[in-house]
Amino acid sequence: MSQIAEGGWITVIGITVVFAILTILAIVMYAIGAFERGMTGRRKEPERREEVEEAKPPETETKEIPPRDLAIITASILAYLAKKAEVVRPLPFRRKVSDAWRLYGLQSGMDEVENFNYEIRKW
Repeated sequence: MSQIAEGGWITVIGITVVFAILTILAIVMYAIGAFERGMTGRRKEPERREEVEEAKPPETETKEIPPRDLAIITASILAYLAKKAEVVRPLPFRRKVSDAWRLYGLQSGMDEVENFNYEIRKW
């Protein structure tokens, strides 16, 4: 029974050490991140509403495309894509090599084993 208790204590100590080291690593990684943010000047500065002006995007006029022109553009894009798809041609279909070659290979392998057995006189 003492061996089981000793094994349990070793397990508890091992798990405690592992999680303690992981906690230390997490704290160190957080500190390194904070240090780098401070060095690069990416700190969050308080916003001053009086000095900060909101940048508005320039006003652009939206021009609607007539349906006829839109149909012509769409048709030309589809024609281009269809022509591009023709470039990739499927490979021609080839017949499977007959099983005669596979069977010949098996038979020759069996003949070699049989001849080997006869040569060493173990049959």
